[in-house]
Amino acid sequence: MSRKWKWALLMAGSAAISAQVLAVEKAEDLTIAKMPPFSPHHLYVVDVNFSSMTDARTYVLDANREGILGQINAGFAPGLAISPDHKTSYVATSYFARGSHGTRTDVVEMTDNTTLQITGEIVIPAKHAQSVPSPYNTSLSKDGKWLYVSNITPATSVTVVDTATHKVAGEIDTDGCVLAYPSGNDRFTALCESGKALTVVLGANGKEKSRKLSEPFIDVAKDPAFVNASRSGNTYWFTTFNGNVRSADFSGAAPVFGASWPLVTADEAKAGWRPGGLQQTALHVPTQRLYVAMHEGGPDTHKDPASEVWVFDLKTHKRIARWKLADQKIDPLLSIQVSEDAHPLFYGITTTSDVIVADAATGKLQRVHKQIGSTASLLMNP
Repeated sequence: MSRKWKWALLMAGSAAISAQVLAVEKAEDLTIAKMPPFSPHHLYVVDVNFSSMTDARTYVLDANREGILGQINAGFAPGLAISPDHKTSYVATSYFARGSHGTRTDVVEMTDNTTLQITGEIVIPAKHAQSVPSPYNTSLSKDGKWLYVSNITPATSVTVVDTATHKVAGEIDTDGCVLAYPSGNDRFTALCESGKALTVVLGANGKEKSRKLSEPFIDVAKDPAFVNASRSGNTYWFTTFNGNVRSADFSGAAPVFGASWPLVTADEAKAGWRPGGLQQTALHVPTQRLYVAMHEGGPDTHKDPASEVWVFDLKTHKRIARWKLADQKIDPLLSIQVSEDAHPLFYGITTTSDVIVADAATGKLQRVHKQIGSTASLLMNP
């Protein structure tokens, strides 16, 4: 074959290959998918991501099916709050100019829950509490107007954000008391190291109008309380390290506390049964059933995961169910939650960040979402 024909065949082959490559590399039209319509079985899983703490995430699951619906990036040590109409997520977090170091900027980011796209941000004082997330380090007033962001520098305060104007309304010194437990549209309560509760009432401008410090309702020396209280309206149920429960109604100018009652009998206490984990209780408000993550252990095991879940009737203070997780081959649980609908689901996070879904009435396992994030710790319902 002559050199001319060889060159012609080579050029033809190259043209054919180029045509195939161009056909394969045809440009795509990129779109943003919509989330499914709101469901009470949508679950938000906050992963603080201990292995890479500047890159926390919130994963959104549909507990009725397999798979992740989407995720919200959450920066460093995020706090999450979801608006009363379920349409917006607020994430209070920190970013650093050089990834893990450099100039710090704290922001509240707003996410549209129909697309999981960030719609804006509000720069806040660079003080937000950088800790394992709790439901009350970032929280909303009943009407969704005021967002409360807890600060520790180590001085304590709460930044109040106006969600309508997207501006900081002010910062309230909480005098050594931490977190923000909302009640109604115009007040929040912080817990004090003395076992007292500080209630702050806001004016129409979001500034402090008045404050009231209660008498101690928690014995911090003998029986400290977990901060992840379960909530029904303006009333919170605090569970203690030794397995007692006490309610606190924060709706008035001063809190009203219920009498303490035990989760465990004398024999169970002697055997070492007590609450534990990172999110130790969950409350199904319509049935007034309190779910408690329980384990056997000595003093200072309050962070140990649960081998059992005990269910109590809040009206009678009686245990009505006891679920042994090993019976269904469920790993110990660090955090628990329950949906608020008429057919509630029970959720739990294992020590390997699996999220389990069970029937809240019977405890029967329905499915396991494997490895949701790296170190998931907090479960929130929209």
